[in-house]
Amino acid sequence: MAQTFDTALPIEKAIMVGIITPEQKEQQVFEFIEELRFLIETAGALPDKVFLQKMDRPIAATFIGTGKLDTILEYITENEIKLVVFDDELSPTQLRNLENTLKCRILDRTNLILDIFAQRAKTSYAKTQVELAQYQYLLPRLTRMWTHLERQRGGIGLRGPGETEIETDRRVIRQKIASLKEDLVKIDKQMMTQRRARGNLVRLALVGYTNVGKSTIMNMLSKSEVLAENKLFATLDTTVRKVIIDNLPFLLSDTVGFIRKLPTHLVESFKSTLDEVREADILLHIVDISHPDFEQQIATVHKTLQEIKASDKKVIMVFNKIDSYTFDQKEEDDLTPASAKNFSLEEWKNSWMAKNNSPSIFISAKEKTNVAEFKALIYTMVKEIHTVRYPFDNLLYPDA
Repeated sequence: MAQTFDTALPIEKAIMVGIITPEQKEQQVFEFIEELRFLIETAGALPDKVFLQKMDRPIAATFIGTGKLDTILEYITENEIKLVVFDDELSPTQLRNLENTLKCRILDRTNLILDIFAQRAKTSYAKTQVELAQYQYLLPRLTRMWTHLERQRGGIGLRGPGETEIETDRRVIRQKIASLKEDLVKIDKQMMTQRRARGNLVRLALVGYTNVGKSTIMNMLSKSEVLAENKLFATLDTTVRKVIIDNLPFLLSDTVGFIRKLPTHLVESFKSTLDEVREADILLHIVDISHPDFEQQIATVHKTLQEIKASDKKVIMVFNKIDSYTFDQKEEDDLTPASAKNFSLEEWKNSWMAKNNSPSIFISAKEKTNVAEFKALIYTMVKEIHTVRYPFDNLLYPDA
């Protein structure tokens, strides 16, 4: 019998590092670290241990203090850790000094997200967008990246540009960035032409934090098969589908999920994807109500919409995953003031959130709960715009 060998690479362990500052409170940092843990898992590594340090501000040379660095070095040596991920963006100097001290691969949050994007990009358009963002990140860090290129090894944070010697030349990198930008301009024009060719149909765009169920809702409404899985940034490419509810047609687009601490240049790289949001008539803001930090996620989406000048759109707030929502029921004799964790779904429905962000609806796309009501709400809002845009349709098709 022939001998077989397991050629699969072992899953690498990664430790996480964050800082608590006057601007970044302890509870907030815990939430960021949990998100970082999910990002690491999505990238294909195994989150191991967390190191946090309280400080007034990051240290210019090494981001964290020498005492904490010694503690981390001791841990990675004893446990053969090859990857350390910082929750904040590091400067080129910090990256170089940390690598020299810890003798292992150092990633920051931005580089980790870029690595996930490199894994997720499937179409030539998405690959071009990701490649541009990677080169923009790489350019000021060429000195540090050179050490990786000498090693010529794989791993998280080493995908995409930077694996051939010629790409380390600054002039070549700048030329590549310029070329990619020209490519994106051409693609932008093509996509603009495609949007015009779709006619004057009412357009809806799904927006929301990453991993809130946008693609699942896209599949549910359009009966298509868009990739939907429990990982961050499952969708990078914009998918547009024609949807018909009770003989009323409209276009529905799925877009890349938003996330906290997403670099500006990364948002710019995905300009055309976000153009679908800017040109939409109605935004379906999908919220994972089962997530403990969903209010902050809502705030992140609102901030991103403001940044891309799309905050003036009509919005339907869609609170998804009600089947997974849990809360801590407050005892009647408990004198502690109630917090968001003590709110039931009914209380959320009657709260300021439901009233001030009206119209809103609470659904479970997975269990198909309240889907009929959700479609009826979409129908009502689309019909208002459709009636103005196609006045003769209402004479021919009074139910449309």
